[in-house]
Amino acid sequence: MGSVFSKNKAKSINYSDVIVSFIVVAVIGLIIIPLPSSILDFLLIVNITIGINVLLITLFTKNVLEFSTFPTLLLITTMFRLGLNISSTRLVLTKGSAGHVIDAFANVVAGNNYIVGAVIFVIITIVQIVVVTNGASRVSEVSARFTLDAMPGKQMAIDADLNAGIISEEEAKKRRKDLQREASFFGAMDGASKFVKGDAIAGIIITLINLIGGILIFSMGQGMGVVEALDKFGKLSIGDGLVSQIPSLLISVSSGIIVTRSDDNNTFGDAIKTDLFRSPMISYIVATVLLMISLVPGFPKLPFFIVSAVFGTIGYRMKAQEKNEEQRLIEQRQALTLMQKEKELEEEDSVSSFQVEPISIEIGYALISMTDESLDNSLMKQIINIRKQCAHELGVLLTPIRIRDNLQLNPNDYCIKIKGNEVGRGDIYPQKYMIINPENEQLAFNGIPTKEPAFGLDALWIDEQDRELADLQGATLVEPVTVIATHLKEVIYSNTAELLGRQEVKHLLEGIKDKYNVVIDELIPEIMRLGEVQKVLQNLLKEQIPINDLVTILETLADFGTTTKDSEVLTEHVRQSLKRTIVKQYLGNDHTLRVITLHPEVEELVSKSIQKTTTGSIPILKPEIITKIFDSLSRSHHQLVGENVTHVILASPNMRLIFRKLISYNFPDLAVLSLNEIPNEVAIETVGMVSLDQDE
Repeated sequence: MGSVFSKNKAKSINYSDVIVSFIVVAVIGLIIIPLPSSILDFLLIVNITIGINVLLITLFTKNVLEFSTFPTLLLITTMFRLGLNISSTRLVLTKGSAGHVIDAFANVVAGNNYIVGAVIFVIITIVQIVVVTNGASRVSEVSARFTLDAMPGKQMAIDADLNAGIISEEEAKKRRKDLQREASFFGAMDGASKFVKGDAIAGIIITLINLIGGILIFSMGQGMGVVEALDKFGKLSIGDGLVSQIPSLLISVSSGIIVTRSDDNNTFGDAIKTDLFRSPMISYIVATVLLMISLVPGFPKLPFFIVSAVFGTIGYRMKAQEKNEEQRLIEQRQALTLMQKEKELEEEDSVSSFQVEPISIEIGYALISMTDESLDNSLMKQIINIRKQCAHELGVLLTPIRIRDNLQLNPNDYCIKIKGNEVGRGDIYPQKYMIINPENEQLAFNGIPTKEPAFGLDALWIDEQDRELADLQGATLVEPVTVIATHLKEVIYSNTAELLGRQEVKHLLEGIKDKYNVVIDELIPEIMRLGEVQKVLQNLLKEQIPINDLVTILETLADFGTTTKDSEVLTEHVRQSLKRTIVKQYLGNDHTLRVITLHPEVEELVSKSIQKTTTGSIPILKPEIITKIFDSLSRSHHQLVGENVTHVILASPNMRLIFRKLISYNFPDLAVLSLNEIPNEVAIETVGMVSLDQDE
């Protein structure tokens, strides 16, 4: 069936080519072969029909590529009119008559007065040459130049869309072909517009030849009087000129329309309707102005009143249409909302709908304005920055942090939740500023006392007008969004190990697998499972050690994972491999590591108290011993903090983890390092000692 259709289509195309070829040759033949007046009448009617048809096609064309044959058609129609002009001239000069069509134009259009006809003919010719043809020619020239200049940029845009996957290869080929066709069209129109101008000039010359030649031939050779010959051939010449110039004018207007069309994929009527009748208010104003003019004495009232009523009616109908459109949009939005609610109800019972988020923030309704993404310093942008900072500093890719409004909270309260459990809370006043006095002095401001949520410092919420004064007094000013962001960051950094699940570890490994697939394939699953790797990474994060050097971590696990599966032992091996990464964050400005050492007696007591459990090794000491250790450590630690000295606790390798577990609750931010975790080039300075003797 398809092959038969293809053959029939091919035959029809061949027949069309043959018919068009005969027509083009016949147009040339009109110049040579004399035609009887009856055939000339028929061809003149065909000429007028072609002009009307071409004009209507250009009005209903959405873009120039829909009528890409117009330049060629312009040449053929011009030759057709010239052939008819020559045939009519031959009849006029030989028989003194050119058929009924030319007589009708001479008598009806010219009004039996060849002078009136001549004036009309001259006006039509001037309009065609000076106004339409010149304008269309200039537009074609500029369009051709701009189209050619824009081709490289448009081709690059097509290639970019293709590379981005927005369009297919077939669509890209089609766009390139259309671009070439468009450039060829405007280039051809730049030259084809000269055909119309030449046709108009030729029409003037032929009309003059008919007039002068007919008078000379029939007055001198046929014995006709000069006045009679002037009257007869004046009418015939003007009729012949009008019958050729009117179709020529139609074609000229068509060329002007098609080259001035913008590529908006609308017909001319749709574009005019959209542009001229875009607002009912404009129609109302026009109707009012025309009505006022009709009331002026001396002006014809009825025409102005009729046109005013027409524009008033148009404005009324446009207003009603706008209301209907608004109602339709409202109904459409309601339908979409209903569909969304139905979809939510359908998804209500899905597993993902009641699973808790790894981390989320709930806010009171007074804080909703802080989430506006159009603000320069919105909470959404701060969260994005925190996630990037966490990835850069700790090497952890956090899942998106969900923000929800909670009407059960106070309007200015917020809470931070990890896996559905609250881990932080605070109150925020969006229109105020928080001030923190670093020297703990009382500031003379009327504000709302509060606690800075991240570090528990005393603070005060003040109004905008007190901001500059607080700054002059040396207080630390914090914007409301920054307060939440700082609190969120501290919560994340304190609980990063809990946020690192197996799925997150898998994403981290997939991110480096392209470059380091050898170590990953060797380690997982032959030596260790994904969950075992996760435990080691969590142990590192619990002590604020970044895991962004994943390659070193995985290689160390591959080296020692064959001899032990104990995550604590493996973590200690990894720490030793990351010694430079660990130590650099505790070095002073002089690149010296200040340490608090453990008295040998303390190390001996702690080492003898180690007990193995299912969750790892833990120290079991008497309460009085633990109290003495904490008191000694507290004295040294608080003294160094007061002196702003960065310091760590130094322990033997087999004691490091146990002592860290012992002090983790009371001294969560105090790092414990072993001798094996300090590079040889780092200088060590002892600034304190933990002992059981209260005097040391």
